[in-house]
Amino acid sequence: MTASAVEILPARRIRLVETALPELSGRHRSAMDRAWEEAVRANPALFDGPVAALTGLERDGAEGLVLSWARTTYRHRALRQVPGAPVYASLFVAVAQPDHDGRLTVGRMAPSTAAPGRWQLPGGTVEPPCAGGELDITALQAHAARELAEETGSATPADALTPWLTTRGGRGSVGVVFTAPPRPAGELHDRYARLVKAETAQGRDPEFDRIELIGSPAGLESLDGPHADYLRPVLRAHTDS
Repeated sequence: MTASAVEILPARRIRLVETALPELSGRHRSAMDRAWEEAVRANPALFDGPVAALTGLERDGAEGLVLSWARTTYRHRALRQVPGAPVYASLFVAVAQPDHDGRLTVGRMAPSTAAPGRWQLPGGTVEPPCAGGELDITALQAHAARELAEETGSATPADALTPWLTTRGGRGSVGVVFTAPPRPAGELHDRYARLVKAETAQGRDPEFDRIELIGSPAGLESLDGPHADYLRPVLRAHTDS
């Protein structure tokens, strides 16, 4: 799906409903396992951790959405490589972190990640809550705040993040985008530099190997490499707001 086909959906009211993931046939499960093993051989940093798969999206009035999700693991993403297999879309959060000039922070995914070289907003795939926990907008805020800190070094309280918009793009993946309070550009770069230094000192690669501040969709032309399909429409919405 191209960036022009990415939908911008309302995010004023979001309700999340847990569902069960349908059982796979033995043939599809075997093919999934083989595809996953091949992916891990190509990138040993991949891990089969818990993840929330999007199983449905419905509008709830003019400005509301109902997002249905199911518990699964990253292994199920390998089904995208299996012809005829059921494929479940991703549910992710992202943060629009501006500087005082209104430019948004974007990062380039490191070689050890699942999407090396791709530019995107800070954020990541949603993980299911622990037993007894609830996946709701508050949980999404907390996850978004954690991703922002882990990827850029900018620690922002979860309740300071404001739901802004929702995107639906390639493979039906849905992202809930939050806005963070503006920070000085120098502070954003300094926090990222300190994060990289700390991660490197512990023998780890940061998830972003580079960050930039982009003020408009035209700014994407200066970036080397691909970018997430939602990035241009989100930058356009930010510019128009």
